Amino acid sequence: MKKILIPIFILFFISAIKAQTLYDINTIQDIKIEFTQSNWDYILDTAAAGKDEYVMAKYVIINGVVFDSVGVKYKGNSTYKPNQAKNPLHIELDTWKNQDYEGYTDIKLSNVAFDPSFIREPLSYTILRQYMDAPQSNYANISINGALMGLYVSSESISKKFVKKYFGNNNNAFFKCNPSGGGMPGGMSRPSLEYLGMDSTKYFKAYELKTDYGWKDLVLLCNTLNNTPAQIESVLDVDRALWMLAFNNLFVNLDSYTGDFRQNYYLYKDDFGRFNPIVWDLNMSFGIFSFAGGSTQLSTTKSKQEMNHLLHINESGWPLIQKLLANPSYKRMYIAHLRTMLQENFSNGSYKTTAQEYHDLVTTSVQQDPKKFFSTQMFQNNLNADVNVGIFIAPGIFDLMDGRANYLSNLADFKAVPPTITDISHSTFISQGSKVHITANVSNANPGIVTFAFRYGTAGPFIKLKMEDDGQHNDGVAGDNIYGAEFDMDASLVQYYIYAENNSAGAFSPERAEHEFYTIYANINVVEKGEVVINELMSNNETTVTDPTGNYSDWIELYNNTDQTLSLKDAYLSDSYTEPLKWKFPDNTTIAPKGYLIIWASDTTQAGLNTNFKLSNNGEQLILSYENGFVTDSITFPSLKKDRSYARCPNGTGAFSKLDPTYSASNCASSAAGGLVLSDFSIYPNPASGRVHFRLTVNNHSDLRIKLTDMSGLTLWQLNGNDINNGLDISQLSPGLYFIELAQLSTGKTSIRKLLKL
Repeated sequence: MKKILIPIFILFFISAIKAQTLYDINTIQDIKIEFTQSNWDYILDTAAAGKDEYVMAKYVIINGVVFDSVGVKYKGNSTYKPNQAKNPLHIELDTWKNQDYEGYTDIKLSNVAFDPSFIREPLSYTILRQYMDAPQSNYANISINGALMGLYVSSESISKKFVKKYFGNNNNAFFKCNPSGGGMPGGMSRPSLEYLGMDSTKYFKAYELKTDYGWKDLVLLCNTLNNTPAQIESVLDVDRALWMLAFNNLFVNLDSYTGDFRQNYYLYKDDFGRFNPIVWDLNMSFGIFSFAGGSTQLSTTKSKQEMNHLLHINESGWPLIQKLLANPSYKRMYIAHLRTMLQENFSNGSYKTTAQEYHDLVTTSVQQDPKKFFSTQMFQNNLNADVNVGIFIAPGIFDLMDGRANYLSNLADFKAVPPTITDISHSTFISQGSKVHITANVSNANPGIVTFAFRYGTAGPFIKLKMEDDGQHNDGVAGDNIYGAEFDMDASLVQYYIYAENNSAGAFSPERAEHEFYTIYANINVVEKGEVVINELMSNNETTVTDPTGNYSDWIELYNNTDQTLSLKDAYLSDSYTEPLKWKFPDNTTIAPKGYLIIWASDTTQAGLNTNFKLSNNGEQLILSYENGFVTDSITFPSLKKDRSYARCPNGTGAFSKLDPTYSASNCASSAAGGLVLSDFSIYPNPASGRVHFRLTVNNHSDLRIKLTDMSGLTLWQLNGNDINNGLDISQLSPGLYFIELAQLSTGKTSIRKLLKL
């Protein structure tokens, strides 16, 4: 049976993705690198000076998991030097072999060359991920050829895998916004988003294209931003850009777009035609970098505390700041985001608590780091006191940020009283296609500037509607501060937020919008727990069975335990509990009574039952669920050897174990029910040619029958009784896949079915 879930209240949805083990901030990772060559440092330096190619490591061990033939190279610009003992590293697990750790193939390791506190980068990313999609970050102890290199910061690579995780694909225009050769003072090109004309070659030195095409898209972005900024929302996620600028300014992160070099961010164009900024390289945040740009250099901690919150608002060399903040509403949104960050991180001292936790976590590793750039005493001091780091000064983090928070809080822009948004409510019985009414109590707002922003589904731009206080929109009496709007529920899920402003300030509800939002669900039919189950899976399919395109893709088998055909409309399948809506079943997907359904985890966009993710060889999660949070089934599966499956026994109801695959067939039967168990029967060799043999633990062979069928179920040969002992001649069969079924005649059941490859 299915049931209908009726939403009766507003649900709150957070889109941030939680860390997996590799980026668990509470665990310092252990990574060992072994090169065949003893002069590995010279080889890595030579590669960095040449074509920047990877050097093959004999193996890399990550938390005890061994990977052989791994690509390693030095990375970085200002933090890499050929003559220093501890250089930043880039480990690429799949340079020569198809392998990953928890789905990750690239591991970026920073050498902490400018940060005596050792916490700036992980702390910055932890804060930033509250407001926009950003890399995960933590720590790793690195050893090379048995020698400890020290403590590194490990931050998630902004790669094609990253943008696919957050934006659903990786086929669109994708840029790394760093000048060719890295950031250096002087006359270099800067990825400032200034418009340089229609000739795309003029942009080559300042931006690095990460996909096969995209220069025309970048030129269009720069042209629109600089020359027709009123149309900017068609080519840029403006809210995400405002969060980035607010973060850079508040946390004095000047080695960024906000500083002189206007660098250290990525741009990815989503399926809706908008570029999305992604922040990168936060090792000099919290005030280390002092080149603010133009004639502004912030050489003292006090000058950084009092940095203008509207820095570059009137300077054409920073069009992302100048053009956006010239729009009064965008400026109020920007200040609202700044205010949210101030309240959430400084009013209650939460940033200090987190900073101290990270500091305590790494204290022992820092003390044992033989190649760190600063003394242990400098590490201890830099939470509160300034430390010299070459041409820069690393301000004491607490001193800098307490002073900055105090300075900003006393400015007129932050003393202005924003609107208050409360008592949000909507229709309680919502079916897909119905009209939904929504209201909110909004005080201290200018009439006509209260906005209901919504979108269908979980991605894309928000549609913006004006909310009215006119008594005509289910909003009560005109002028009572109750604002109303309505929309058509044309999807099973709608995400929304409310924004209001007056002449002085703006406010969002929820305050972290658009990164967070409220969610409304339509009534949907769901498959009950136990009705359809994850029955079997294979995460390391090398020779077992091919998908419709002829590839050995990972596969997942669902089983219908009921006597009814069930629909999987509105259901999702995912390999992550924290990102459950990765792949949606086609609306017409059904599963027959007592039937099997195969889904190929092929990471492709081709039609049919092909998911946009693969299964990890090292084991991970699998979840069958709905947008409203209802989970039909979920499992965590272990690492599997090639051509082994993870399957339920008894079929459809039992516990999971590692078994030989029984693709689209019963995994095993219960001995208590008078049938056979999987361990009673095996076939060899497999793949086979000439003759296939059977190994049986059942003594009474006269009670058995073996049948060979093709994939359509057509019986080709059948053996009864003691003829089974001689095996089966298959020399006349064409190469391909077949089924071998073992039945117990006394029960009349086909108890076991196995794949045979010729």
